[in-house]
Amino acid sequence: MARILVAEDEPAERAVLVRALARSGHEVTAVGDGAEALAALEAGGFDLAVADIVMPVIDGIAFALKASRDHPGLRVLLVTGYAAELARARNIEDLVAGVISKPYTLPELESAVAAALAPRP
Repeated sequence: MARILVAEDEPAERAVLVRALARSGHEVTAVGDGAEALAALEAGGFDLAVADIVMPVIDGIAFALKASRDHPGLRVLLVTGYAAELARARNIEDLVAGVISKPYTLPELESAVAAALAPRP
């Protein structure tokens, strides 16, 4: 399947994401903030990054902006539980593969990941 980087500062949420994505057959690497995510990207080979918007050090939107500039083939799926952050993410929708709101169901996550990984027209 795909190599996916998960950037989520909440350990329980990160564990749920990792388990769900691994069960779907993806190879998953998980980190706790945007700075760690940017460092992980340097190793290369990721098809998708799933990043929480509200994280310490570098937030998900700053991560998405830098990742899209430095790794043009990488797709980024943003996740948030905050309405204000959802509105901020909508401002960069042309740079990301999607935005999903917490709480989400596992089928919603799987659908968003599949859409993000789908071939671009």
